[in-house]
Amino acid sequence: MQMQILYAVIALGGMGLAFGLVLALASKYLSTEQDERVPMIMEILPNANCGGCGYAGCSAYAQAVVAGNASTSACPVGGAKLSAGIAEIMGVSADVAEVKVAKVLCVGKTDKTTLKYHYEGIEDCFSANRIAKGPKNCEFACVGYGSCVQTCPFDAIVIEDGIAVVDSEKCVACGRCVKICPKQVIELVPKSASNIVLCSSKDKGAVVKSKCSVGCISCKICEKACAFDAITVTDNLAKIDYSKCTRCGECAKKCPTKVISIQEQSNE
Repeated sequence: MQMQILYAVIALGGMGLAFGLVLALASKYLSTEQDERVPMIMEILPNANCGGCGYAGCSAYAQAVVAGNASTSACPVGGAKLSAGIAEIMGVSADVAEVKVAKVLCVGKTDKTTLKYHYEGIEDCFSANRIAKGPKNCEFACVGYGSCVQTCPFDAIVIEDGIAVVDSEKCVACGRCVKICPKQVIELVPKSASNIVLCSSKDKGAVVKSKCSVGCISCKICEKACAFDAITVTDNLAKIDYSKCTRCGECAKKCPTKVISIQEQSNE
């Protein structure tokens, strides 16, 4: 009996050794050499693995850059300095990317909007949104239970009076909050944008007034006030074309509900 066990152990050990040798040989002769520029790019990347570049992580992004499938400026965390560093490694000119920031297109705080019911459940936006599309009467409003806060790896979002608020100095525009928001009220906008329509409602004006005191009522006053054709009202909601906007601020001045916000300009 003992000999049988010994033979079995020897046989298993021999099989393990044989498989190990096969794997070692396969690793040596079948592997593809990694381009030396991949680890060089990895070394200067922030290793946030936020996915803002459009790839699964920093490693995947580095490989895509070397393969010629990704821009040197696709990482939203590193900014222009990182883009220049990657470009230097690649021996190309640095791509120029417009700096963006996440904005919550809703300002319907607890004192500005009406409620259908008082929600007492799991504190995340998806759970609250499953019940009659959320507790707020406006079905386009920020739910305000912080799913975006939980997903942000840069602590750039807080909840204030039932509305998510983004700290533009901390935000790197990775886009995680945009993807996770069940109401799709978070968008990436140019950081240089000075006028922003902070509303997502597509209801008609009278309906908006009955639900929220700071919503877009699709009056088209902003559209008429703009001399540059940069703002239009479509589906009952004002939208700004930032490529045409001159930041004159006329739309914000004329807006009767003050839903068009004039943003302070960054020094960057």
